[in-house]
Amino acid sequence: MASAGRGVAKALGINVDYRKEADPLENSGALSVSSVDTYVEREPTVVEWLSKFTPSFTALKRYFRSLFPFIDWIFHYNLTWLFGDIIAGVTVGFVVIPQGMAYALLAQLPAEYGLYTSFVGFILYWAFATSKDITIGTVAVMSTIVGNIVVKVRKEHPEMTAPEIARALSVVAGSVLLFIGLTRLGRIVELIPLVAITSFMTGAAISIGAGQVPALMGITGVNNRGPTYLVIIDTLKGLPQTKLDAAMGLSALALLYLIRFFCNFMAKKQPSKKKLWFFINTLRMAFVILLYIMISYVANRHVKDAKKAKFKLLGKVPRGFQHAGAPKMNNEILSAIAPDIPVTIIVLILEHIAISKSFGRINNYVINPSQELVAVGFTNVIGPFLGAYPATGSFSRTAIKSKAGVRTPLAGIFTAIIVLLALYALTAMFFYIPMASLSAIIIHAVGDLITPPNVVYQFWETSPLEVVIFFAGVFVTIFTNIENGIYVTIAASFALLLWRQLFTHGQVLGKVRVYRATPDSIARKEDGAFASNALNAAREAYVPVNRQDGTNPNVDIESPYPGILIFRFSEGYTYLNQQGYMDELVKHAQTIARPTTLDRYAKLGDRPWNDPGPRRGQQVNVDDNRPILRAIILDFSAVNNVDVTSVQGLIDVRAQLDRYAAPESVEWHFASINSRWTKRALTTAGFGYIDRERFASRQHWNPVYSYAPLDTPSPKAGDVESQDEIQTVGGQKGFSGKVSTLHGQNRPFFHIDVPAAVESAISGIEQKLAHVSTDSSEKNLGHTELSTKQA
Repeated sequence: MASAGRGVAKALGINVDYRKEADPLENSGALSVSSVDTYVEREPTVVEWLSKFTPSFTALKRYFRSLFPFIDWIFHYNLTWLFGDIIAGVTVGFVVIPQGMAYALLAQLPAEYGLYTSFVGFILYWAFATSKDITIGTVAVMSTIVGNIVVKVRKEHPEMTAPEIARALSVVAGSVLLFIGLTRLGRIVELIPLVAITSFMTGAAISIGAGQVPALMGITGVNNRGPTYLVIIDTLKGLPQTKLDAAMGLSALALLYLIRFFCNFMAKKQPSKKKLWFFINTLRMAFVILLYIMISYVANRHVKDAKKAKFKLLGKVPRGFQHAGAPKMNNEILSAIAPDIPVTIIVLILEHIAISKSFGRINNYVINPSQELVAVGFTNVIGPFLGAYPATGSFSRTAIKSKAGVRTPLAGIFTAIIVLLALYALTAMFFYIPMASLSAIIIHAVGDLITPPNVVYQFWETSPLEVVIFFAGVFVTIFTNIENGIYVTIAASFALLLWRQLFTHGQVLGKVRVYRATPDSIARKEDGAFASNALNAAREAYVPVNRQDGTNPNVDIESPYPGILIFRFSEGYTYLNQQGYMDELVKHAQTIARPTTLDRYAKLGDRPWNDPGPRRGQQVNVDDNRPILRAIILDFSAVNNVDVTSVQGLIDVRAQLDRYAAPESVEWHFASINSRWTKRALTTAGFGYIDRERFASRQHWNPVYSYAPLDTPSPKAGDVESQDEIQTVGGQKGFSGKVSTLHGQNRPFFHIDVPAAVESAISGIEQKLAHVSTDSSEKNLGHTELSTKQA
């Protein structure tokens, strides 16, 4: 094969140009082609890699446009979208008002701060959003963490006020998120797995719910910021101290669940009115708050001081933005909140991205994590100037907004208007809100964050080890605090990832013959054997010999060829797992093949300590029927990148197996390499081509390549004329036109897949055996002629 010879010559440093040559396959009976293009694969360069990151004017323009996604849809806005956004925005507005005030209390802040935070989130998010469903504002988990930070900081710095701490925390955390988003590093959110998110949310929901029970029952003296199990114990001890607040709390909680159950029941019973029941169900919190405000007003209408009421009231809520202004930022505050900044950032990212990705999949659109971090970061940086504290995406309100038929992110504007009206028109009414009823709303809201048992069972069926991480996070949260639960689940998930990389196992592949047929189309003979005409043409497939993939144990798996080992990397190939892979590779190679020279040591003392050989008085086993090692085929389909350590491991094993097979050499073939940089690394180590010394001793060698057409026509079904260029040669379809190799001819040991690698390895072995047989015959013939002459 002339083109192959030129490819090998290129690998040896001989110049090879791109040019056409005569058809090398014209006598093979496989393809009918008019010409073959020589393809020499060029290695990637550092300059080429750096060019990907060099900004161009077009790239900069695209980047700045991506910072404001609303430009892509705002000019298409219409009345239909407006109607859907108004309904969704107003609906969420009625929900966010009671929730916002309740969650502010979790943050150890006055109720109005929850309204400030909600307003800023809705008024700013739409301009930067890539999700139409997300609502940014107060959330239970983030509010609880802010409250924990406030309590902890004030123990050491009592002169600092809770709003100062919360607002400074928001600015710092928002700045970090804004930086991550602007630099487009949003992919780091993928470091937090789903099991960590669900565990954290479940543990936090239990902790928050348990912490609100004392307020629900009117029990005082319980530290609801302590470990959850202690809160539960102290609450049970304080049950005899239950006050009238329990009537306002328990009845409100029961009413919330009763309305939801009734609306869900009626939605199933009356599918035609499903939308109506949905809106009634959505507004249940607003309805309950209004109802209990009326009850509270009747019971306390003559009370001017909330402390003298018959049950605990929310108290005075200032009208408008009374706390607007620049947040206080100094070294003292920053050093006090610094230890808690990481957990704040994690929760802000975790809740928002998890929710936005989930609803993006539900509603068939893709979010940009980096841009979402820009939106959250910008909101948290600007919000404190109006009195806001850290805000992120809310699951419950996002679900409501989605089901209400939101059309664009602009719906947040209408929610902000509702919140603004509440701040200026309804604050006098908020005075009479029972605190127990607000606790009922919090408990009702966080109840939906608990992972259902059927989901946990799905986790178990998918990955049992991750269920252990799930419960570990929940228990750590219950017995310590939410922050520790977050750290434990993330750390355990990282540990599991590293464990899977460090202790992964490669797979030895064997050959099976595969036929394509449907059970109904298979005709049986009288003896039960399949009729051969019922099966389509067979092909070879390669499966793990240990059958870890579930291969039918009754199917025979054959060796691809005597002396050939096919080894597949299952979890990438890096410095973390290269030692384990290489140990397995050497073990399997020395198991399937014997040393080429059975007795390599003339004296017993010449043997190395780790190869002592037979015991004294015994002979070397010359009856070892195993073949000698001839070729190693590595399946790189699961390998994306290699490093110095992993490539050095291959070099060391190559030298070890060459000594094992000496004086013969072992060919190394690579299948399904996914990266040009991986090819470059392997080529640098001497893989992929034959070196000068071996090439000089193997002039008989004719490598096998995978060819593909360069200008194949696209025939139309049923159009005979359009298929004139397709011919059938030897019972197979070929191409009448130009073809070229899929991989560079200067890298004959890099193959498109495992079957191609096996074919090439077998061809090389058989050519070598044929050459050795010819040389042996010629030598025997020469000896015979010499003997004849002497006679």
